[in-house]
Amino acid sequence: MTRRGMTGDPLAALLALSGAVAVIAGAYGAHGASGKAAEWLTTGAHYQMIHAVAGLVALGVSGRSEGRGPAALMLLGALIFAGTLYAMAFGGPRWLGAVTPLGGLAMILGWTWLAIGYLRR
Repeated sequence: MTRRGMTGDPLAALLALSGAVAVIAGAYGAHGASGKAAEWLTTGAHYQMIHAVAGLVALGVSGRSEGRGPAALMLLGALIFAGTLYAMAFGGPRWLGAVTPLGGLAMILGWTWLAIGYLRR
């Protein structure tokens, strides 16, 4: 931290916070929710955590500049995928379930982009 504030990487910080949210959602799904809501929370937390870690790995392993695009797609996808499931678990409209696969698509594209980056090395 400098005198003017933080100088770290906002994408890495968001990925780390995404991991924290995944733990919270998973804990609530296991201990505070029941039925379909518990299933949605558990599924959302699972995918969100995997992609929070994968995004951080993409930033660190593939080179910070090369990994930023895939990491951002993984984060966006996890937020859409898990976020729609979380919203439905807390009473949101069921039509959000139609949006959930878009998050999955973004996660798949993030993984694919990362794979192509490794092939081009």
